[in-house]
Amino acid sequence: MGIIGSTIKPFKATAFQAGKDFFDVTDEDVKGNWAVFFFYPADFTFVCPTELEDLAEQYDALKGMGVEVYSVSTDTHFSHKAWHDTSEKISKISFPMLGDQLHTISNNFGVLREEMGLADRATFLVDPDGVIQVMEITCEGVGRNAKELVRKIKAAQYVRENPGQVCPAKWEEGSDTLAPSLDLVGKI
Repeated sequence: MGIIGSTIKPFKATAFQAGKDFFDVTDEDVKGNWAVFFFYPADFTFVCPTELEDLAEQYDALKGMGVEVYSVSTDTHFSHKAWHDTSEKISKISFPMLGDQLHTISNNFGVLREEMGLADRATFLVDPDGVIQVMEITCEGVGRNAKELVRKIKAAQYVRENPGQVCPAKWEEGSDTLAPSLDLVGKI
């Protein structure tokens, strides 16, 4: 499935966000800004709260980079609120939590495990044009690292802002980049 470079598909979902009423989010709301769609299998589980807490700890940095975060599971927005209100880790979240009980978003991104009705553990970075630039999918038992996500976002933003440049492995902001050319073939 060639999802990198594809445009996100239409969706509408109800979100829970701390300090706000429930509200709808659509694909049109996402365009014009960088966005992370952070899929996880289910509320009230085990690895998921550790990942979401880790992501919550990076949320201010991400907002400073012009990135909005949307966590997504096939639970309802009501379940997200109940989890937020009862879990020490989840209570730290201030980004929107999308309810995808109709499985529209999970299907759109190709991460729905239909036999279970749950989303895979998956992350997608969407650019301001609505184009998917980065994706990561892990098995259910392997949690993600939000600091590595921040690094990948910085690299994707750099590449967008600097056409003709690419970021090598382990690239960190301020490090050298590469300008692909025939002169580099076989010399790296």
